[in-house]
Amino acid sequence: MTAETSQTLDRGLRVLKLLADTDHGLTVTELSHKLGVNRTVVYRLLATLEQHALVRRDLGGRARVGLGVLGLGRQVHPLVREAAMPALRALAEDIGATAHLTLVDGAEALAVAVVEPTWTDYHVAYRAGFRHPLERGAAGKAILSARQQPQPQPTGEAEGEPGYTLTHGELEAGACGAAAPLLGVTGVEGSVGVVMLSEVVPERVGARVMEAAREVAEALR
Repeated sequence: MTAETSQTLDRGLRVLKLLADTDHGLTVTELSHKLGVNRTVVYRLLATLEQHALVRRDLGGRARVGLGVLGLGRQVHPLVREAAMPALRALAEDIGATAHLTLVDGAEALAVAVVEPTWTDYHVAYRAGFRHPLERGAAGKAILSARQQPQPQPTGEAEGEPGYTLTHGELEAGACGAAAPLLGVTGVEGSVGVVMLSEVVPERVGARVMEAAREVAEALR
C-alpha cells in the first residue's frame, strides 16, 4: 500500500475478487484467513458491501457476490466491444465473412460486436444483440468446449481441428460458422468467430479464427 491508496477500499475489492472466484461462497472465517485480517474487519467490509448490494449472505452465513454487480457489468460490453473491433475488422476482411465477438449471458450466447466484410457481394446478416443457446452454433459451443478443459489451452469440438469449433446450419439454414474461445481473460467468457453462407468452411478459416481470438484476448488483458 502507498500513501495514495485506501487500505479499506483495497480490502473491499479483494473481498469481491475472492467471492467472484468461488461458486459456493465464503464464510467470515474463511475471508478472514484469506485477507489476513480479524473477523471484525471482515464483518464491517461485508456490511458495507451489502448496503450497496455488491455482496449477499445466505442463510448459512456464507457471503456471495450480490446482484448489484450487474449494474456495474452493464458498462463492460462497450469496453470489450471497443477493444475487440480491430481484430474483428481484420478477420472479416481477410476471410470475407461476418465476424463476431460473443459473450456468455446466463445460459445464452450474446453477440456484442459484429463486423461485416466490405468487399463481398453477399454475406450473412448477423447483428449485435443476437442471442442463442450456448448449445447451438459455433460461438456457444466454442465457449462450452473451453469450460471442459482443465488447462487454459485451446481445444476444439468435433469437425474442427484443436482450437476451434465448426457448425453447419444450426442457427440459419445454409450458413456455417467457425469460432474459437477467448482464453486467459479474467472475468470474460466468450468466443470470436465468423459465419458464412457456404457448405464447407475453407481450411484456413479455423486457424485464422484462433488467431483473432488470441488478438482479442491480448487486447482485453
